[in-house]
Parts: sequence; structure tokens; C-alpha cells
Amino acid sequence: MSHVDSITTTLFGHREREREREREREMEGIKHKMVNVNGINMHVAEKGEGPVVLFLHGFPELWYTWRHQILAFAASGYRAVAPDLRGFGDTDAPPSITSYTCLHVVGDMVALIGSLGVDQVFLVAHDWGAMVGWYLCMFRPDLIKAFVSLTLPFRPRHPKLKPIEGMLAFFGDDYYMCRFQEPGKMESEIAEYGAAAVIKKILTERKPGPPILPKQNPFGNLRDIDDIKLPAWFSDEDLKYYASKYNHNGFTGGLNYYRALDLNWELTAAWTGVQIKIPVKFIVGGLDMMYTTPGMKEYVHGDGFKNDVPLLKECVVIQGAGHFINQERAEEVNARIHEFIKEFSTF
Repeated sequence: MSHVDSITTTLFGHREREREREREREMEGIKHKMVNVNGINMHVAEKGEGPVVLFLHGFPELWYTWRHQILAFAASGYRAVAPDLRGFGDTDAPPSITSYTCLHVVGDMVALIGSLGVDQVFLVAHDWGAMVGWYLCMFRPDLIKAFVSLTLPFRPRHPKLKPIEGMLAFFGDDYYMCRFQEPGKMESEIAEYGAAAVIKKILTERKPGPPILPKQNPFGNLRDIDDIKLPAWFSDEDLKYYASKYNHNGFTGGLNYYRALDLNWELTAAWTGVQIKIPVKFIVGGLDMMYTTPGMKEYVHGDGFKNDVPLLKECVVIQGAGHFINQERAEEVNARIHEFIKEFSTF
């Protein structure tokens, strides 16, 4: 290495360390608290003052998935609030599958919003959090000013076909939601790999189409996972944070959301055919596993989605992006969210 190259490398490394220290200082400004909601203790991270933007994470994630959004929206005059959902992270995880129905998780959100001292919030949600978000818009539209759903469009209730029955018919018993159904089974398979390896595999997976978990080596060869290089948008420190929480609290809480799918179907019979009448923006990555599942693009871009969600304003496809777009394309996603919700802001 030449003298000039050495100086350049040193300066680059110094700038990187400065940026990392600045990020750490910003993260330290995020407030953490425990709130009693709907009979459980919920961990909530928040920063900023102003209209509330409520961020709901998916699986296998935590409040931490919204770290970029919390900092950006707090700096833009909003109060950014991101809980660990029931069963995740530092929030209580009731043991029974029946404690994870849509009525329970929406009840949690209603109580959380009430604890914030506001009448309405802007809602931004990803993956399973978006499923909770759609239920919240269905059951309590009075609480939501506008909703930005990342990766997951509305899924209207089929009047005759239970969710798992339909998934088995369409995708087979190796489809990931089907594989999650047996209590304890997936937990034991994950344990063979370790939390860090599984989270690393899921968050870096970019294979389009319905996710399949074979009964043998469901997440692939462990050595191959060890060789996966983390993308620029997800650091070793990020992985360590996720893994530390899942190593301590396990995956059962998150998996129980999937195990309650058929129960949700039974509980929501009265809402069959109901439209979501909240202003909505949908954002998805072009490589997203759900978006590239057969039939999904036709629903999103055809008449189906707009018929079910008549106040749907826009569907944005971020080309080249995968499932975890709020982390992978944080700045672009933040801009897309902000340009939408500012239409409904009064400041």
C-alpha cells in the first residue's frame, strides 16, 4: 500500500468511525419505557414531539427495525413511537396461542394509543405489523389518520376457506406459514442453527416467490449461512442486537401469530366483505417474497386491492429491493412515507 493509499484509508476509516459515533449518540436519544396495555407489559421506544407516527414491526424483528425511521421522523417534527409487539423483544409473551389473535393484538394497540394521550395516529407497519395494521384499520378506523403499509397488502377474508387450508392447497406443506403451525417444532429447528444464523438468513434472503422451508435443513447449510456477507444496510451490531433478544426470549411469541391465523378467520366472520376506509399508501420491494408470490401482483395492480381499500392512494414498487425495505432503502422509504402523511398533517 502506497503512502497516499494509507492516508486515504485512514481518513475513510476515521469518517466511518465518526458516523458510527454520531449514530450511537442519536440512538441514545431514543427513550425506552414499559407501558401496561391490555393486561401485558409492552416495551416502547420513542423519540420526538408532534403528531404521533406509530411504527409496527414484523417477524422476526423488533422495535429496532424502525431505528432509521425513528430518528428521521423525530427530526422532522413528529413523535415516532415503535413498540415491541406482544410476544417480541422486551414485551410480555403470554404462553397460549389463543393470546395472539387479531383481537388481542389490536387491543394492545388501542390501549397503547390511549396511553400516548392522542386521539389519532399515523400508522406505518411492515410484514406482520402490517397485518396488525390492517386489522386495526378494520376494527378502529377512528384512531388512524392514514396508513402506510410496507410489503403486505390487505388480505380480505375468504368466506369459505381457512387460511392454512388454503396455503396447504396452493403452496404445499413446506410453505413457511404451514411449517410454523406445530407448536415447538420450528423452535427446535431454529435452535439447531442458533438465533443469529436464522435471523441472518431471513434478513438477507432475496429469493423471489413463496418462501419454502424444507423439512431437512430448512434454512440451508449452516456453513453457507456463516459465509453470507451482511449487506451494507445491516451491520454486525444490528445482528447482535436481534440475536441477543431472541436468544433470551425465544421465537415462540412471534410464531404464535401464525398459529392463530385460523382462529382469526373464525373470529372475523362478521367482517367478511368489509372495506378498509382509511387513506392508504402501499410500498413494496420489487424482489419481495410476498409481492412475487403468484397472484399477488395481479391483486395489487388490478382492481382487487382498490376495491377492498377504496381510499388507496398509491402503490409504490421499489425496484431491486427485497422484503426488509424500511432498513434496506431507509432514506427512500422515509421520503415516501413523509410525502404521504404530510398531506394529513396540520403543522
